[in-house]
Amino acid sequence: MEISFWPQAYTSERVSPQASQTDETTSFSKMLQSEWDKSTQISTPPLQLPFLLPMLQQPLFLDEKNTYEEVATLQTKAEEVYGTAEQKVEQSKGTAPTSKAESYGPLIESIAAEFGVDAKLVKAVIQHESNFNERAVSSVGASGLMQLMPSTARALGVKSIFDPAENIRGGVKYLKQMLDRYNGNEALALAAYNAGPGNVDKYGGVPPFKETQNYVPKVLNTYRSYA
Repeated sequence: MEISFWPQAYTSERVSPQASQTDETTSFSKMLQSEWDKSTQISTPPLQLPFLLPMLQQPLFLDEKNTYEEVATLQTKAEEVYGTAEQKVEQSKGTAPTSKAESYGPLIESIAAEFGVDAKLVKAVIQHESNFNERAVSSVGASGLMQLMPSTARALGVKSIFDPAENIRGGVKYLKQMLDRYNGNEALALAAYNAGPGNVDKYGGVPPFKETQNYVPKVLNTYRSYA
């Protein structure tokens, strides 16, 4: 059954919204009833024009333009959410966030120069200790960018362990002490930074701890890659 939608155009031209039961509207009602009967071949009671007019004056279909705009808006929002989530996943991976590493660059260089330590070595230590996360806390309680133990931080004069400047200053100060202790030997200084100077002295070199055995070459490789 095919229904023509011409009555809406017809009423907009021929019938005023305030129309009442005039000869013209009565004629239109009869015409509309006739068309309906022809389409359905079913005898029906006379249709009332005042009841049909409000229906005919309403849109027969959804506004496609608005619908498409709404869908496009939802799609854009979904892409934004997906993009944000994807970015967070990438940042959670093991590589250091470039923007953070760069943002701490001037501070690292300034403090490293203050203690006479190569800034590239400090950056390598930070990358492997905390991945440039100033709020990092290890399972044993080492905290901040250079993963200072609370007792070590207090001995180094660090009052706020999560403050980037204080944490870096304390860490660089400690690294400088280890470098001086082992006559500039970077491998031994890093081993002492990781496992403590007592263990380095006890074993006469890099302690046979798996973590320290892995830590020292990784930091040195990163340090040399900065050169």
